[in-house]
Amino acid sequence: MNSSVTASMLRSRRATNRGSSLVEILITLVIVAIGLLGLAATQAAMQTADVESYQRSQALVLIDDMLDRINANRYAAPCYAITTAGTGSPYLGAAGSGHLGAPACTLGSVTAEQLAQANSDLQEWNDLLNGTAEARDGADIGAMSGARGCVTFDAATGTYTIIVNWQGRTDTFAPVVSCANGLYGAETQRRAVWLTLSIADLM
Repeated sequence: MNSSVTASMLRSRRATNRGSSLVEILITLVIVAIGLLGLAATQAAMQTADVESYQRSQALVLIDDMLDRINANRYAAPCYAITTAGTGSPYLGAAGSGHLGAPACTLGSVTAEQLAQANSDLQEWNDLLNGTAEARDGADIGAMSGARGCVTFDAATGTYTIIVNWQGRTDTFAPVVSCANGLYGAETQRRAVWLTLSIADLM
């Protein structure tokens, strides 16, 4: 075979091999890029889930705190029922239309000391909802974003419902309980945890 033909064939094969290698490299880069984007999306979703879980844990701590306060001052329990059932206000915590302001219970069937304790408990709970339990660089960060709390009383069942709301990061479903409704944008971003409490007749 002619040496010039052989050299030409070899050059053609090398060029083809180089072209195939470049295509393979490009395909590999695309696959790696897609994988990295998927990993980034997964990490972002995990971070959001972690934040949501942490905020839910904080909300449960705040609910337990109010539960303990009512149990410790149960003769003045009606003072803690600050929220009208179904309306979502007044509430304590972050500012907004419907905030209770300074607690001032006027229940006439308890002592002045019990009234003062109820008002103090509500004010302290308001401060906790606003994050005063922890501060960083002069800012209160000890609670969830936009935390608000409600306490309602159902006379028919004799039960108190303690509710804590906060601002969610993603859409889920609208809570079935009313507390600071309409203050979190879409109701599907209003997070809420709650529990009910029944107090026996102590008379």
